[in-house]
Amino acid sequence: MKKFAYEARDQASNKITKATLQADSESAAAHLLIEQGFTPLKITEETGQGNFFSRFTGRITTKDKIVFTRQLATLIGAGLPLSQSLHTALEQTQNKKLQSIIQEITASVEGGKTLSDSFAKHSDVFDAVFIALVAAGEASGTLDESLQRVANQQEKDAATMSKIKGALTYPIIVLVVIFGVMAFMLFTVVPQVEKLYHDLKKQLPFLTQAMVSVADFLAHFWWLVIIILAVGGYFFVQYLRTEAGIKMSDTFKLNVPVFGKMFRKLYMARFTRTGQTLLSTGVSMLDMLKITSTAINNSIIAKSITRAAEKVKGGKALSVAIQPEDYILSLVPQMIKIGEQSGRIDEMMGKVAQVYEDELDEQIRTISTSIEPILMVILAVVAGSMVGAILLPIYSLVNGINV
Repeated sequence: MKKFAYEARDQASNKITKATLQADSESAAAHLLIEQGFTPLKITEETGQGNFFSRFTGRITTKDKIVFTRQLATLIGAGLPLSQSLHTALEQTQNKKLQSIIQEITASVEGGKTLSDSFAKHSDVFDAVFIALVAAGEASGTLDESLQRVANQQEKDAATMSKIKGALTYPIIVLVVIFGVMAFMLFTVVPQVEKLYHDLKKQLPFLTQAMVSVADFLAHFWWLVIIILAVGGYFFVQYLRTEAGIKMSDTFKLNVPVFGKMFRKLYMARFTRTGQTLLSTGVSMLDMLKITSTAINNSIIAKSITRAAEKVKGGKALSVAIQPEDYILSLVPQMIKIGEQSGRIDEMMGKVAQVYEDELDEQIRTISTSIEPILMVILAVVAGSMVGAILLPIYSLVNGINV
């Protein structure tokens, strides 16, 4: 499918409309516009992908999608036709890239496609959970409620990820400071100590000599260090995109000290919250498991959910199929079992999600509070060791001169 920018006259209102649509050819685009009640005036194929900076400045954020989803839900809930709701939401959207996508979705809907199918054409922006909930809302006649659930789901997930990123930001800043202190010592103070020892024709202590050697190497071969880091970083990023790299990264997240338990609770909260949203909208159990295995964003736990789906397909209850193993926390099957007995699985999954979200908030606060003094101690030890390696030789020289 190619993308075309068009200018057309609305046959009903006689207004000029400018937008974009997708079609196999220019003639197909013109035919589609005529079917929608427009008279094509100008159709141009879009081939450019934008400059380097526009790819980043035009990025669609989670907030952009949440605002658009809530606006569309409100408009549909107010009784406006879907096409008019999309046009109105488009006028209120600020993000240029999202505007272009909404225009294509609107054209697709006006061309006879369902809203879920139109969203599915942009799966890089709207994930499987989003599309599944929209499809379920269309089937049940509760599209506005489904869109509100989508927005709530996105907000909760974004809020949780924001808290985790906030907890990780401080350690990264401290590590940068530590490396900055080390670099300052190596390139400014250590050379002065070496010069002093050289003038006095004294032998440098081992630790100070090691620091001098490191400083000399970095001063003369800094370009080699940058090349090695750049090449190593590139290949490491490429490796993380392979199946083995994804598995290694996901396993590391689940087992890394301190943060491992936090990630496990995050994935359980995401699984149960997404499951609750899908089931309450009318999505079947098997479809729910299939979608959540993709939405959870961890291949290890996704495989556990996929295995559970196979068991459910074979006739087993979900509480039996998804056992507390392979990083599935025990509260999940216990609460699902209660939900199965009461006929309210979605409600029980929502309660599990709330439990893990609350525990995650508390754990993030605890880590943020306790990690600060630990990092300060590490910074003090590193800086103190370097200062000691520099000052002790000077004291030795001073004592030698006094003698």
